[in-house]
Amino acid sequence: MMKDLSRKVIITAPVNERLIQKLEANNYTVLYLPAITYEELLTRVADAEGLVVTTRIKIDRTLINQAENLKWIGRLGSGMELIDEDYAKQKGIRCISTPEGNRNAVAEHTLALVLSLMNNVCRAFNEVKQGKWIRNENKGVELSGKTVGIIGYGNTGSSFARLLQPFHVTVLAYDKYKDGFNKEYIKEANLEHICRYADVISFHVPLTSETRHMANESFFNSLRQKPFFITTCRGAVTDTKALINALKTGKISGAALDVLENEKLSDLTISEKEDLDFLTSQPNVIVTPHIAGYSHDAFLHMPEILVEKLNNLDSNNT
Repeated sequence: MMKDLSRKVIITAPVNERLIQKLEANNYTVLYLPAITYEELLTRVADAEGLVVTTRIKIDRTLINQAENLKWIGRLGSGMELIDEDYAKQKGIRCISTPEGNRNAVAEHTLALVLSLMNNVCRAFNEVKQGKWIRNENKGVELSGKTVGIIGYGNTGSSFARLLQPFHVTVLAYDKYKDGFNKEYIKEANLEHICRYADVISFHVPLTSETRHMANESFFNSLRQKPFFITTCRGAVTDTKALINALKTGKISGAALDVLENEKLSDLTISEKEDLDFLTSQPNVIVTPHIAGYSHDAFLHMPEILVEKLNNLDSNNT
């Protein structure tokens, strides 16, 4: 069969080669441009039928207006905040995300952060590297039997909850847009209950106008159990200044962050640099570079999910 050269897909980020192969098998012409800039994409998107994106490039109204033949935007991962989804839909462009592909990776990384933080793993390792063998001060706190608050019970929040089952915890889960998920150790709760009773609190919400700085001064001041604070969603969900104040005033026992408000470390303001320096100097803080959903396995699963959804889209249109 002759390939229809009009069906062009631009891939704007590094992907596993199997995605390219599967798209080509579906009769697409693939332009693999993992280092393309926003400005370059503006000049090349006009005849593209599909775009594959991550968090590198903002797909805004200007770019969408240039994409005269665009039918779909495929997001590898979760979180659509860099895509003007409403405007794309007005233009008849389908926006497809693939949170199913990396939800387990995020869940496992979250659990790793919780256990590392509660057991002083990073702190103790750093001390050993300095020639210190300190045991008493590094006594851990067991997760078993504790109450874990999960804020956002979508793909990653629910996956994290499933991993907690062997620890015999009580999970208090809050999601503004979901209900009916009570199950054994998982209890639907509101924010007030989580803030009052949770020993660990983990955020799994998308970044929207509602969730920006959701973890703010008021939130931290409402905590009652000095919980461990975990976030693997989006940096701007947490007010960094409020988090730092919570650490300084003992409102929380520690924090583990896979995300920051500004993750471009070369572009930090003086204030942002001071905040990051404070966080990374604290023995009860762990910071990882937005890698929770970036496992080798997820790198394979997300493209598979995208192709599967594209195939369903094509079959529904025939």
